[in-house]
Amino acid sequence: MTALTPAIDQFENDYAAARRSALRLNLVTTLLFALCFFATAWIGGFFDMTDVTLPGGERVSMWKIWAGLPRLGEYLYKTLPELHRESLGADLADWFWRWKVWLWLLLETILIAYMATLLGIVGAFLLSFPASRNLSPNRWVLNVTRRFLEIIRTVPDLVWALIFVFCFGVGPLAGVLAIGLHATGALGKLYSEANENADMRPLEGIKASGGSWFDQIRYGIVPQVVPNIISYTLLRFEINVRSSSIIGFVGAGGLGQEIRVAMSLQEYTDLSALFLIVFVTVIAIDMLSEKVRHRIIGLTGKGI
Repeated sequence: MTALTPAIDQFENDYAAARRSALRLNLVTTLLFALCFFATAWIGGFFDMTDVTLPGGERVSMWKIWAGLPRLGEYLYKTLPELHRESLGADLADWFWRWKVWLWLLLETILIAYMATLLGIVGAFLLSFPASRNLSPNRWVLNVTRRFLEIIRTVPDLVWALIFVFCFGVGPLAGVLAIGLHATGALGKLYSEANENADMRPLEGIKASGGSWFDQIRYGIVPQVVPNIISYTLLRFEINVRSSSIIGFVGAGGLGQEIRVAMSLQEYTDLSALFLIVFVTVIAIDMLSEKVRHRIIGLTGKGI
């Protein structure tokens, strides 16, 4: 027992030193986080004050956030339509008075997202293999491919839409190209990360039997990453539907142009109708994509 005492004392000293080091690291990290939080809040105007006129006519200085919250509620209240039980059908017809135009633009929005997702799948799938550290032929190809994917996903799809509207004019084509290019960059990163997490032993077996680089990808990597690719693709399709309903603000087709007109003319009930259409569509796509994903990867009927 005496012989173990120095070793135990050394262990306790090392443990105490490690604890002190961890506490110092946690303290420094917390302070840096707090500093960044307050600096960002100050730059963003979270601590700004503004003058507000009370119902009694008195003007007081108030924190801008607290002063603006009631206006948010007022804005949301304006978007709610007046519905009565006695005239519910007529009220709904008045609320969705442009339903034929909106349904056509909704179809256009979904088709823009669909075509853009297809472009993103093809581009991301082809570029994900040279962008993977464990699959790229050489470092030069790896760096060039990764930088390209970073550039096209760093630029927002709304900016790409502005560029393509200038090049090809107003219409869905600009929206498809903008969202498709951005989706290529985003999916390329996700696909490449899935490739890097794949088991390399099948590739080694294919390579040892004389298989080419393409054979290694086709038979060693693709079967492993297909479930991840399906999940990422369906998620991206949902994101693209939401994006395609916004880029119409710059003339790239879809429901966005109707949302812009409604906001410009302060047609608040039209805004709520359009938001409800987008909301229901996204929920339906989410439920459908979940069923499709489970069926493809063989999880249907397993309680997952």
